[in-house]
Amino acid sequence: MVKELIQSLNGVLLGKPETVELLVMALLADGHVLVEDVPGTGKTTLAKALAAAIGADFARIQFTPDLLPADVTGGAVFKANTGEFEIRKGPVFTQVLLADEINRASPRTQSALLEAMEERQVSLEGQRYKLPELFMVLATENPVEFHGVFPLPEAQMDRFLIRLTVGYPSVDTEIDILRAHRTGRPLDSLRAVTTPEEVVKARGQVQSIHIDESLERYIVSLVQATRTDGNVRLPASPRAGMNLVRMAQACAFVDSRDFVNPDDIQRVFFPVMEHRVFAKDTGNPEASKKILQGILKQVAVPK
Repeated sequence: MVKELIQSLNGVLLGKPETVELLVMALLADGHVLVEDVPGTGKTTLAKALAAAIGADFARIQFTPDLLPADVTGGAVFKANTGEFEIRKGPVFTQVLLADEINRASPRTQSALLEAMEERQVSLEGQRYKLPELFMVLATENPVEFHGVFPLPEAQMDRFLIRLTVGYPSVDTEIDILRAHRTGRPLDSLRAVTTPEEVVKARGQVQSIHIDESLERYIVSLVQATRTDGNVRLPASPRAGMNLVRMAQACAFVDSRDFVNPDDIQRVFFPVMEHRVFAKDTGNPEASKKILQGILKQVAVPK
């Protein structure tokens, strides 16, 4: 199932195999994904392709400055013919949700997703409504240097399992993209290669992937190193360590292994950590990445 899913997505997002594999790992690890990049690099296509390839229900919310929390979650609507209020569920009640350009909406509207992402439920008019067992948010955002954006608060950034950057394609890949879209869109011909039920089943297998105690200590050492670095303004929380474990297990599963090795942890380290660790040098966008690179070199790898 995993190989077919990766192959299917690679046929739509050309030239980005690492991005596709990390996305599939996040799906198997039961997490949400933040995709940051400039417009036109395939962020929305990636989300739609994932939903189509796993046969999941899909909804898209275009975040704008005038979007309200009720536009995301839904709410009570008065019906004149009955004189009563009726609960109408919002687009968040789906399996794969694309929160497009999430940082164009106000912080109040952004926070409407917090309960759904963390607890897989939505509170409406004092009642709690469960979301589907397979529920995944793929949020896209424009770089903070763009006009008209509201940076996501740290608490909400921490709810995303990983952050991805698609990036511009190479010359040859961009030519392939032009040719692929000459007579239509590859996304339109994409067919489901698995089902949401199979994905949920695979998640259970991922959770059973063995991780040695020495690797657990390695992960804790990496996380704690962010708390002792004098250049860090906001270090990683315990949730970061838990997410490193989940992504490392998914990495091993994608590689058809039943155990985690140090390479798995190092491969997923930056996607899991970069959006959680904030440097004191706010003027340098690469400052956090350099700190994490230093930590990865300094912390001893288990033998």
